[in-house]
Amino acid sequence: MDQPDTGTQSVDRALLLLNRIGASGDDGATLAGLVSQTGLNKATVRRLLLALIRAGMAEQDAASRYHPGAQLQVLGAQAARRPGLLAAAGESVMRLAQVTGDAALLSVRRGAGSLCLMREEGSYPLRSHALVAGQTHPLGVGAGSLAMLASLPDDQARTVLAAIAPVLADRFPALTPDRMRALIARTRADGVALNPGLVIEGSWGLGIALHHSDGRLAGALSVATVEARMRPDRLPDLTRHLRAEAARIEARLTPPHKERPA
Repeated sequence: MDQPDTGTQSVDRALLLLNRIGASGDDGATLAGLVSQTGLNKATVRRLLLALIRAGMAEQDAASRYHPGAQLQVLGAQAARRPGLLAAAGESVMRLAQVTGDAALLSVRRGAGSLCLMREEGSYPLRSHALVAGQTHPLGVGAGSLAMLASLPDDQARTVLAAIAPVLADRFPALTPDRMRALIARTRADGVALNPGLVIEGSWGLGIALHHSDGRLAGALSVATVEARMRPDRLPDLTRHLRAEAARIEARLTPPHKERPA
């Protein structure tokens, strides 16, 4: 049985629920699903949900499913206007989806994991839903996430692989340690990361790491689509579009040079 929430524990649990609601997609999250995903008991989840609803951070629809609230949209819009990756990349993510017809995604590293910040759908009717905005994966799982992992120095990459090994063995059995090392090596050689349906069968992705002007990892830009859309003859065009938008994003991340006073 859960102990009563105290101090930061209550905040941590509420944020965990918000993350799970955000990752639930258009269908929304159910109470039972949130209980299962968070490991919290039903009474705790219900109490925290009511608090989030009162604050405008979550909403409950007629089918008793939970969705991000209007206040989150306000905060998101304010955050998007601030200098940073989302502000620098939003236009490029949308353009990449338009020119390729496939889903374009923006992700960032969060410790030994990756978080999808933005997803823009393309016009092609068959879509890959391996990753949606607000969803997290272990670092290295998925094209953008793999691009970020491969961009890390060897010692950091090894630390991450050791940390995520139990999760990969349990949830992503195709991503064995040998496979992960091979994917990292290929990504470093090619400069882009290819996920050939290793997370969800038939769902392919192509990703590239994004960096600040001082070399620090900023995030990753990727394209996700069905296997038939990631043909060998189409890969060069997708790679070209991906590199072009990555260059635009990195240029926006570079702060303008301030003129020195005379």
